Amino acid sequence: MPGKLTSVWLLLAGLTSGGGPATVTAALICANGQAGCRVLSLAKLFDRVIQHSARMHSISDDLHSEFEQYFVPSRNHIGRVSRNCHTANLLTPDSKENAERIAREELTEVILKLLVAWRDPLWHFHQIAANFSSDKALEMSDMVRELRKGVEKVAHKMQTLGMISNSVSSPSSREDLPPSERGEWRLMKDHELLYCFRRDSDKIQNYLKILKCRIVPEHGC
Repeated sequence: MPGKLTSVWLLLAGLTSGGGPATVTAALICANGQAGCRVLSLAKLFDRVIQHSARMHSISDDLHSEFEQYFVPSRNHIGRVSRNCHTANLLTPDSKENAERIAREELTEVILKLLVAWRDPLWHFHQIAANFSSDKALEMSDMVRELRKGVEKVAHKMQTLGMISNSVSSPSSREDLPPSERGEWRLMKDHELLYCFRRDSDKIQNYLKILKCRIVPEHGC
């Protein structure tokens, strides 16, 4: 597993301290303080998933740029593939104002649905990318999985504190998504898949920042 992924996983799992160098401790991170766990505040949980999402988007941007430089003869058609994104039919806020307006529960579900929708496509891309940035492709696939776990912890913490209702449901697999999102990614070309993931990873990062500011506005908003 690449070193960068290891450091990000340690960050998300709570094996860092106070923003300084990573230090391994025996305490696990739990949302509600089960036995043997170290409790993080909701603001700290948000900070960790936001940092993780920022790293994920940065890698997706790098990989898209590399692919565009080496394999795509014309940059002009890169920007014309958004209509082919397999997540296009997921209802997502199209502006900061709309993301601030919808229910907190709905915004949380949007983030989780986007993450689930990208699990299989990124794993598939890693399998076929043996000769092109395979490590980065695997890193993105792993980061999506770990970020989903982190967002689920945040959602559970918000529910426990009564900040959102218990109506939030986390799709457990692609079968929980609308039929149009389940396998449409298989029709996408590689550069389309990378373009779409870069777009959606940016959405995820921005939605998490907005959700944090709506839930704990006194912490860095």
